[in-house]
Amino acid sequence: MSGSLDGQVAVITGGGTGIGLATAARFVAEGASVVIAGRRQAELDKAVAAVGGDIIAVRADVSRLDDLDRLYARVAEEKGRVDTLFANAAVVEPEALGDLTEEAVDRILSINVKGLIFTVQKALPLFTDGGSIILNASVDASKGGPGRSVYAATKAATRNLARSWLEELSGRKIRVNVVSPGSTETPGLADLAGDGDVDRLFAVLAARIPLGRNARAEEVAAAVAFLASKDAGFINGVDLRIDGGFAQI
Repeated sequence: MSGSLDGQVAVITGGGTGIGLATAARFVAEGASVVIAGRRQAELDKAVAAVGGDIIAVRADVSRLDDLDRLYARVAEEKGRVDTLFANAAVVEPEALGDLTEEAVDRILSINVKGLIFTVQKALPLFTDGGSIILNASVDASKGGPGRSVYAATKAATRNLARSWLEELSGRKIRVNVVSPGSTETPGLADLAGDGDVDRLFAVLAARIPLGRNARAEEVAAAVAFLASKDAGFINGVDLRIDGGFAQI
């Protein structure tokens, strides 16, 4: 690796599996000191063991403000600052419009929108001027799809929050960018198959992509690492689609 993140302190939410875990591994390999957060302690423990190096884990549910306070108290104690935040934690719970319940809508909005807002807000006192905030959205922010209306709306909100925050934080020279992955072969995507055939699900999704395959979590992680690096120092407000061309068709 190039050491493009040498000396950085990075916080990654949803860091126990999938894109978050791959990003944590890439950041550590590039020289960053990483704090990952997630809801499941067992996943966090496995992630720390798998990545190795300069990484610690804090169990935290981003929809709970007390958990976020505990997360950043640990970051302050262990690291003293934040240079990069990858706000990655989110849930998708496919449900047709006619079947949506109040509880399901509240849960998705609480994690994907409220949790995102306060993940960023509560990091600011620790943030280094000139730092980098990267939000994980989705191609669903612009494409949507059956059964994903609430999830897609939260990802559109993610994109729009970045537009406002980059102006609010301009005085501190904090960059705010978005990555919008397409279908990425992660445990979370596999869960959408339910009791069905995961390989078939992946194949159906891949057939819709001009490159003929789904993304790997490591490919999304590479894009996040670039946006966190000095090489992206004049990139601000971008929505970087990592979708193999899917959003263009």
